[in-house]
Amino acid sequence: MLNLQKISAITLDLDDTLWPIWPTIERAEQALQHFLLGHAPRASALFADPAARLALRHEVMASQPELLHQLSNLRLAQIRLALMRCGEDGALAEPAFEVFFDERNRVTLFDDVLPALTFLSARFPLVALSNGNADLARVGLASYFKAGFSAQVFGVGKPDRRIFEAAADAAGVPPEEVLHIGDDAELDVLAALACGMQTAWINREDKLWPHAAEPHETVRSLAELTALF
Repeated sequence: MLNLQKISAITLDLDDTLWPIWPTIERAEQALQHFLLGHAPRASALFADPAARLALRHEVMASQPELLHQLSNLRLAQIRLALMRCGEDGALAEPAFEVFFDERNRVTLFDDVLPALTFLSARFPLVALSNGNADLARVGLASYFKAGFSAQVFGVGKPDRRIFEAAADAAGVPPEEVLHIGDDAELDVLAALACGMQTAWINREDKLWPHAAEPHETVRSLAELTALF
């Protein structure tokens, strides 16, 4: 169980904790596809094939492994490679990516998110901690957070303890005074436990917990979590 008296700050995962990520990515892919159809039809046809799109991603990763955690740069390089492979204007990569990224940040929050962020941010410093590339300002949630750490900017992602420790440092507290909230059993819960943090697993789909080490709390929503305080 959570030791509420020890919590001085909270770190929060973003994708699939505050909003569902795959519907968001699907809309962003469709927006990119629509842009390319009007400006680079051959690249659009290439991106329409999921296998070809994945092959482009793997090719970029093989030639630029430093992009492993830099999802925005990886996506940009993937678009540029498709344009060049199809004999179309590589300069279209940047505006095409912006179309994708704008839609990627047009998220649909779970219903419990805004009330929970309002409640928690009034009581604790909140720090976002994500392996994704969402922009809190563009999403419209920056005002709730003291800081945000993403693998895109920080250079390493969860489960690397360095990103958890950096988030705790940004909150101004030691890791053992942090509650980390997230949906991923390994990347969020086990990784935060390894850093000495308390953990809350957001299990919106009623999954079975698959590991011996367990979260301090399991809830189906952020509303259930805030009710504990």
